[in-house]
Amino acid sequence: MTRRAPLAVVGAAAVIITAGACSGGGSTTAATARTSTSSSATLTSVAATTATTAAAANTPEVNPAGDIPDNQVYVAYTPPSGGYSVKVPEGWARVETGGAVTFTDKLNSVRMETVASASAPTIQSAQNQEVPAIQAAAKNFQGGKVSSVTRKAGTAILITYSADSAPDPVTGKVVHDAVERYEFWRGGNEVVLALSGPVGADNVDPWRIVTDSFAWQ
Repeated sequence: MTRRAPLAVVGAAAVIITAGACSGGGSTTAATARTSTSSSATLTSVAATTATTAAAANTPEVNPAGDIPDNQVYVAYTPPSGGYSVKVPEGWARVETGGAVTFTDKLNSVRMETVASASAPTIQSAQNQEVPAIQAAAKNFQGGKVSSVTRKAGTAILITYSADSAPDPVTGKVVHDAVERYEFWRGGNEVVLALSGPVGADNVDPWRIVTDSFAWQ
């Protein structure tokens, strides 16, 4: 008799478990339905994300006005008089005026000129002489910074400022340009390398490629 009580407890437990399993059948079915719906929604979301990513990958690169494309090719240029070489963007129009040469494309330009100079330019000489001369010649001039920078060809004086561009020969449109003017000097010769483009254009990398490529010959 003392051994039957455990059997009765086990039997009761079995009844309770069986009843619980039966009463929970509807919940299991509902849970399965919810899981199926959730999985379907997840697959739809993944498919939509994949389609969006694929479309973005096939969309051509759109650059803001004045931004030089990342895939721009550069070619070396040496003036007829020699003395130095510098890489300029391939395909840009070249215009020679006096002793200066300018490469342009749409809103950007690279201008270089060699001038005689008995001594190397300094930050002070640039502030006292170059900046006032630039300000007098430029329209809507806004001064920037004068500093000494290092490039592969050596030390150069850098003058930054902004000013209005010359009117477009076709449309007459004027753009406010950001200008980086580099002055390289060696043995009595100074090369002025000026890079300009619309204010706000992101041309940090292209301008670095050009100025780092400058080399004396």
